[in-house]
Amino acid sequence: MRSIVNEQEEIIAYLKKNRNSFEQKLLNEAVNVKDKIDEILRIGNIDLLNNAFKIVTYVVEQQDEELVAFARQEGIAWATHSLTLGLKLEWVQAIRRTLWVFLRKYGEEKGIEVDQDYFFDMEKKINDRIDQFLNHFFIRYSTYKDELIDQQKRLVENLSVPIIPITSSVCILPLIGSIDMFRTNILEEKVLLEVGRLHIQTLIMDFSGIAEVEMDVVDHIFKMIDGTSMMGCKVVITGLRPEIVRQMVTRGLSFENKAETKVTLQQALKKYIQYDDLNKEIKLY
Repeated sequence: MRSIVNEQEEIIAYLKKNRNSFEQKLLNEAVNVKDKIDEILRIGNIDLLNNAFKIVTYVVEQQDEELVAFARQEGIAWATHSLTLGLKLEWVQAIRRTLWVFLRKYGEEKGIEVDQDYFFDMEKKINDRIDQFLNHFFIRYSTYKDELIDQQKRLVENLSVPIIPITSSVCILPLIGSIDMFRTNILEEKVLLEVGRLHIQTLIMDFSGIAEVEMDVVDHIFKMIDGTSMMGCKVVITGLRPEIVRQMVTRGLSFENKAETKVTLQQALKKYIQYDDLNKEIKLY
């Protein structure tokens, strides 16, 4: 008896010879992916048809290392461009079905008779490798997606606490949007780190861009100010809106004895920055 799985070179040659028919059958099998071929190529520069033939080649030739490496590469590409996992699963399953169709055609054209043992051996080798591709693809997709989310989270955290050096000892922290508990925790951690790293002596926190502050987090802001004070840094609060002040007064909260307050950022800059000193700082840069 002859075995299809032992005729790797002939099978690959047969698939290459009938590649157009193979690809057409594959597209017919993957109904939902068929209309997304061009879009996926445009978005992620991912050529699904060429990649499908690459997968088939690795599977038939039992190139496990190359198959795993390609699965991981594909996982990164799909995660990077946020492509739908459902489409990928449908596509790979369509590759599986199409490959079996052409293996059968190959056997029929060659007049190969395959006994039961050979068939199950072939089924295990082919399907296990396609499953292996899917497993490594999904694992790499998931881990890389998590890495991207972490990177984006760190970027958001940095953007949400933009400490701007004005001189070697004075920095501005302009706050924009709303301050909730999550952002307050980021604020506290980043401010204390930067005070120590930059040796900030005066930190001007400008609230003029703050639409609202959850009163439950004001206590954490107080603690942050206490922390900066312990590190030898003075905090100046500017731009508090009347509605925020009203809420604080109603709850008996005040920045008195915690930080100096100024109506505007310009007033604070005028007090804490001498223009001669500022000019010297600029020349140093």
